[in-house]
Amino acid sequence: MKTDRLAPWAAYCVVGVGALIMLAPFYFMFVFATHSRTEIFSLPPPMFFGDDFFNNLKILTERIPFWRNLGWSLYVALASTALTLLFCSMAGYAFAMFNFPWKNALFALVMATMLLPSFMNMIPTFMIMDLLGWIDQPRALYLPGAASAFGIFLMRQFVSTSIPRDLIEAARMDGCSEWGIYARIVVPLLKPAMGTLGLITFIASWNNFIGPLIVMRSPEMYTLPLALRSLQSPVNTEWGALMTGSAIATIPLIVLFMISSRQLISGLTAGAVK
Repeated sequence: MKTDRLAPWAAYCVVGVGALIMLAPFYFMFVFATHSRTEIFSLPPPMFFGDDFFNNLKILTERIPFWRNLGWSLYVALASTALTLLFCSMAGYAFAMFNFPWKNALFALVMATMLLPSFMNMIPTFMIMDLLGWIDQPRALYLPGAASAFGIFLMRQFVSTSIPRDLIEAARMDGCSEWGIYARIVVPLLKPAMGTLGLITFIASWNNFIGPLIVMRSPEMYTLPLALRSLQSPVNTEWGALMTGSAIATIPLIVLFMISSRQLISGLTAGAVK
């Protein structure tokens, strides 16, 4: 009996300790964002907030065009999310509800692309972007990955398990066009899955470092991860300014996750149990 009572508390303790360990880097990042470089490397290091935040912010904006980089990150993340939701939802709906030649083979080919390591795309991506004249252009960051294999798979599974085929057939019998069915019926029913995919895509685009490193050349066109990396130097890294930029870059993701965490979980588990 005592064991049954202690088991939940033991589980809560384990989860609580794990949460503290995972939150510790975020806490120290925000703390170090309010201290100078000298204070950060003092022994013992600062454990509470200081008063150098605005000085660090001044150094940050003098070293890099921070607010411009922040704007580019937001633009690329929003564009990537919007295009991914559009193309993946259409492709997932087509694979789930339409019958056409080589359907299964095409879907298997799409899924096979998930097996390729991401580093194999670096050289082909650069060559194609250079051929198109898109080097140092934001479109080179959101157009190549506008239809992801994971997104197509997620949408196909959600449409297959959550949208009745009879509903689609009834709309066709009533004279609704295929585009009308997609816009008026499919998209509203896909909101849970689209919310999940949108959140995952936005976070991935916001944190993308390799993509801008390959195709961006001008510091004014950098997204935040690459811009913050350019602050580091072998001898004179302003760690307080770097922590300040990292903290500001993290805030949108924290707020977004707090708002949509339930949506993320419901979208990932949708269709798992009938």
